[in-house]
Amino acid sequence: MTAVPELVTLHVWRIPRPAVPGALGRMAVHPARLRRLPGVRFAKLLGTGTGTGFGPGDADPTRWAALVVWDSPAAAAGFDASPVGRSWARAARAAVRVDLRPLTVRGEWSGRRPFGEPSGGPVDGPVLALTRARLRPRRAVTFWRAVPPVAAALHAAPGLLARFGVGEAPLGWQGTVSLWRDPADLVAFAYRHPEHRAAITRTPTEGWYAEELFARFAVRDVVGDRTVLGWAEGGPATVRGHA
Repeated sequence: MTAVPELVTLHVWRIPRPAVPGALGRMAVHPARLRRLPGVRFAKLLGTGTGTGFGPGDADPTRWAALVVWDSPAAAAGFDASPVGRSWARAARAAVRVDLRPLTVRGEWSGRRPFGEPSGGPVDGPVLALTRARLRPRRAVTFWRAVPPVAAALHAAPGLLARFGVGEAPLGWQGTVSLWRDPADLVAFAYRHPEHRAAITRTPTEGWYAEELFARFAVRDVVGDRTVLGWAEGGPATVRGHA
């Protein structure tokens, strides 16, 4: 059984358009370098989308992300000084880091369970939901057709602080990140909103996914420029110490 990590970090960078070719180059060479950093258990470099459609046409080439699972907070503290961290910092015009503690996880990512098997626990403050799926090529078109109603409903969901798409590749390796004011708002959308419930019901019958993962995290801290996340106006001024 994989131990539950004490800290997971989500790093997100906003770059100017002239820096996009360099970002594509980093996406080719940095994944292996990121995984080799001291104290890294699991890591993914990700492209992002605007969050309006979560499909192939939603890509945002000026925003990139890294999700990293650490052995310890001390190991995570070295990221900014690492070659990968310095490289993205040089390219970025704005950046933010979200510190996370796993609460619940279902499924696998690249055949692994990188967040262990957490048992939840009380949370007083924001939470982050991460979904990730590897689509079956034959089912991708029907999946993308089913996404727009869910994306539209998510945009108007009470308690939503930020949302955007993520992907390991341009096609077929999609995911979403959404941040919520508190767990009750996330649960209300996930299990009670009709568009989302309809998509959940269709998932086993449609067979969209070759692999899928859903994870929920307590947000321990947000450091940097929250506008990179698309943070909603009126969101909490601080989350430190709530998780």
